[in-house]
Amino acid sequence: MAVQVSVIATSSLGDRSYLATDGRVAVVVDPQRDIDRIVYLAGEKGVRITHVVETHIHNDYVSGGLELARITGAKYLVAAADEVGFDRVAVADGDLVPVSDSLRLRVVGTPGHTFHHLSYVLDEAGDGGWSPAGVFTGGSLLFGTTGRTDLLGQQHAHTLAHHQHDSARKLADLLPDGAEVWPTHGFGSFCSASQADAPESTIGREKEANPALRLAADQFVTETLAGLDAYPAYYAHMGVANAAGPVPVDLSPVRRAEAGQLRERIAAGEWVVDLRHRKAYAASHLAGTVSLGLDGPMSTWLGWLIDWGVPITLLAETPEQVAAAQRELVRIGIDRPAAQATGTPEQWATDPAELRELAAADFPALAAAQSGNTPDHLPAPQVVLDVRMTNEWKAGHIDGAVHVPLPDLPERLGDVPAGTVWVHCGSGYRATAAASLLANAGRNVVLIDDMFGRAEPAGVRMAPTP
Repeated sequence: MAVQVSVIATSSLGDRSYLATDGRVAVVVDPQRDIDRIVYLAGEKGVRITHVVETHIHNDYVSGGLELARITGAKYLVAAADEVGFDRVAVADGDLVPVSDSLRLRVVGTPGHTFHHLSYVLDEAGDGGWSPAGVFTGGSLLFGTTGRTDLLGQQHAHTLAHHQHDSARKLADLLPDGAEVWPTHGFGSFCSASQADAPESTIGREKEANPALRLAADQFVTETLAGLDAYPAYYAHMGVANAAGPVPVDLSPVRRAEAGQLRERIAAGEWVVDLRHRKAYAASHLAGTVSLGLDGPMSTWLGWLIDWGVPITLLAETPEQVAAAQRELVRIGIDRPAAQATGTPEQWATDPAELRELAAADFPALAAAQSGNTPDHLPAPQVVLDVRMTNEWKAGHIDGAVHVPLPDLPERLGDVPAGTVWVHCGSGYRATAAASLLANAGRNVVLIDDMFGRAEPAGVRMAPTP
């Protein structure tokens, strides 16, 4: 049979892993830490995993590669130039790795996202010999963009950006236009310089769409570095964990916390996270909790906001939601939440006085308030707080708004001017997290739960564009 490549998407982190098979054996590329998904897929297809490969030492998640190779007996391919604390098959540019009679991997050095980054060309055998089906590009050539080049430090970003340009050209020269491109990053990952512009792609399409293949090196470097925004603070811990060799995950149920224990944890300054949808949180929640709904990139924002190592307690409607959150968190190295509770806010409070509502509005309400006609059920805004990222702010923002990106807010609560705060982001998800942090600090806050694209059409006054 022809080679089949299956995508194992981790949309919450914006990444993809892959399982490529000839129907008998399989290669797994850049697996996430919760490898049961991959083992299940291989079992469903009736194939044996013989090779697990890493394109690079990941900065945005803890890899499941070492554990997957251990339990399957597969060969574990990692760049020879990377210093790691475990046994692996060391590979480098130009290596040829036989997989089966019909599949093989060609290792291509593609530095840029990291210094020792590798791509893997997947060749399949045919009547005319070997031909490339596609290439696993990791954080090198992505869909319409490339992996960011500043994760190893700003001092290396310029050099790595030049390497990234060279590596993209190398792949384009090496492969035919019809070869598939299978990247790991680019689907919301902060490892990507920008976001994917397509659900799938080929070398030919990238020649037309990708700045790395359209721009001269200096222009590409300048534009790439200018477009980079902040990335999650927890990235600092991922590379260290992956180079050392991650331990197996423990997804067993977490101990339950009763209402009194929740109150004690909040009083102690621990993070108690409400995983329910933001509309449910606004309607009623336990005072002192932080809203990070499971319907959004919860683990990314939680890992970015917390002091690393602080105890975390999870609140959800069902045990299944807690289990889903645990799975999300182990992917970024938060292995065991301190406690959990399920049910309703009324069950989490020792007294009804501990329950709190969050006033909510939309951009038409803000427009009315700017005109002096604040809706009767809401306090008038004295501060409009924008918690989007810097690049979003630069692309357009509300006239007179204060800008504090959400990741900076825990340390910059004192920078938010006095008065009633109306807070917004791009959709409402980050604004709800910010509103919960502000309310916990004693501020009077209104959540703008609306899409930012609706602000100007609703009549909200926007700042002049530079």
